[in-house]
Amino acid sequence: MSGRRAHRPFRTCRARRLPRTVAAATVAAVLALLAAGCASSRQSGGSEAGQASPPAGAADPERDTASPFWVDPDSDAARQVELWEKQGRPADARALRRISERAVAHWPADEDPVPEIRRAVQRAAPAGRTVVLVAYNIPHRDCGLYSAGGARDAQSYRDWLGSFADAIGDARAIVILEPDAVPHLVDGCTPAQHHAERYELLSQAIVRLKRLPHTRVYLDAGNPEWISNPAKLTEPLRRAGVKTADGFSLNVSNFQTNEAVKTFGTRLSGMLDGAHFTVDTSRNGAGPLPKDRNQPWCNPPGRALGTPPTTHTGNELLDAYLWIKRPGESDGPCRGGPAAGTWWPDYALGLARRARL
Repeated sequence: MSGRRAHRPFRTCRARRLPRTVAAATVAAVLALLAAGCASSRQSGGSEAGQASPPAGAADPERDTASPFWVDPDSDAARQVELWEKQGRPADARALRRISERAVAHWPADEDPVPEIRRAVQRAAPAGRTVVLVAYNIPHRDCGLYSAGGARDAQSYRDWLGSFADAIGDARAIVILEPDAVPHLVDGCTPAQHHAERYELLSQAIVRLKRLPHTRVYLDAGNPEWISNPAKLTEPLRRAGVKTADGFSLNVSNFQTNEAVKTFGTRLSGMLDGAHFTVDTSRNGAGPLPKDRNQPWCNPPGRALGTPPTTHTGNELLDAYLWIKRPGESDGPCRGGPAAGTWWPDYALGLARRARL
């Protein structure tokens, strides 16, 4: 399936789980984003490096007025920059700052999301920044593929989501809710006997998260290459409670261009009474691989970082460009990559070097 994408393996790392995803005038004062991750500096085989390094002088994220989001100084990318500087690789370190100095989303652990979320919101608060979190633990997740797993049953998910929300508390946050969960209901990947439960869990999750005073929630709706007809998504999104959310998210962990996603999002919005949306631009700078390539969503070669995270989108329906997929983390064991969600510095370097930021 050309729209498939892997997010992360069913495992932990340093007590944290590795991930695999409003009018600007009214949202800018409320938004700010998180980047965090498993702080191992593992390196794995395969190389996406190549081409000249970018010039030095990346923007200081704390002074970047176009991006109100929190940047994690302890991310995998930041640690890799430090390591390469010590190893005498300054050009590679400069290139990778295009990732380490940008905000990327945080995917809290399946087992216990509380420590990661609390760490993020506590560190973001003094700077007045907002964290972006991904809730990704729905039962029967990923249809048994690279990121298979999720909560063992409905009550376990409710408990997990409740802990997730409690950890956010009064902090400023954006939550991207359950990548793939609705599209898998549409494409037939999720068995029919699980549909009613999933709709119930998603709608309950939205209600719970929207009780928080400064949290915005976007329910994932896939990407235009996956479910090409937005009309197929409208009723499932309604049943899942999108009207109670702040909107829907698009292109999580995928590579569709900004223009293609905006066109799709605008059409879908028109079918959902003007719902707003966000777009994952973490790796779409060079667009997707041709359709005839095998698994074009899984560690495709030649890709690049896309539009940096910002709420200044120039589109009244598009609330923010976000880096939801953590650039440099593998989609899965394809094209020489490590397990889904594992930090892969060579691939990260390729994304950074080809970026036009």
